[in-house]
Amino acid sequence: MRRQELSDAEWDLLRPLPPTAATGRPRLDDRMVLNGIVWKFRTRVAWRNVPERYGSWATLHTRFRRWAKDGTFERMLHAAQAKADSAGDIDRVASVDSTIDRAHQHAAGARKRGLRDQSLGRSRGGLTSKLHLAVDGLGRPLGLVLTGGNVNDCTQFTALMDAIRVPRSGPGRPRTRPAHVIGDKGYSPKAIRAWLRQHNIAHTIPKRVDQIASRLRRSRSGRRPPAFDKQIYKRRNVVEPRFNRLKQWRGIATRYDKTAECYQAAVALVSLLMWA
Repeated sequence: MRRQELSDAEWDLLRPLPPTAATGRPRLDDRMVLNGIVWKFRTRVAWRNVPERYGSWATLHTRFRRWAKDGTFERMLHAAQAKADSAGDIDRVASVDSTIDRAHQHAAGARKRGLRDQSLGRSRGGLTSKLHLAVDGLGRPLGLVLTGGNVNDCTQFTALMDAIRVPRSGPGRPRTRPAHVIGDKGYSPKAIRAWLRQHNIAHTIPKRVDQIASRLRRSRSGRRPPAFDKQIYKRRNVVEPRFNRLKQWRGIATRYDKTAECYQAAVALVSLLMWA
């Protein structure tokens, strides 16, 4: 095992998750392929520069594109979450936040689809993508949404909640709602609080300064302010180290993939390894 490859513990988790073909000629070993994919995104090299010890770069690229397109990495992530849930190892206090990743010039130019479709946004800094992430109380990813870098956090909150789907190991519907949500002031609009109350989800979100001033102007006519627990809010910091760990992967910190599905699949793969 080399420094940039899967450890034995990580491979024990991933071993039963990749799809298998019932017919056809034997394919390249899954561990070798995943090691090559992991090495590529850890070092952000081009596919053609992946060392030959992982097999043909074309095979690695084809396998990655196929698995990204059919949602294999997302299913593998959900399977790892289901295993932790069956062991009672998921803290259902979710923290939400987002981070912006610069997009390399090679990320532009996908065929037949515009920048908006590929989750690329223009700003004064150039092309960027934004990763919206929900983590459990231990900082492990529960759901993720990819958008352009110029998209506001609050507009993707319900989509981020819908992305949380932890399957059960036995019968029953997947777990789709956390018990408590912690977010910063970017998630303080009334529509988000109303959605959380409608779904009976407790939340700890501070009020913005303009919202506090508006309440003071109304004086006694204003409604009762929402409860805010400073001790619970201290747990929100678990999401920041996740972004730091994600960006230790050079292929994640800077986006080189032209299609949103490939970049999101790479983020799902890194998130999957965090559960290991």
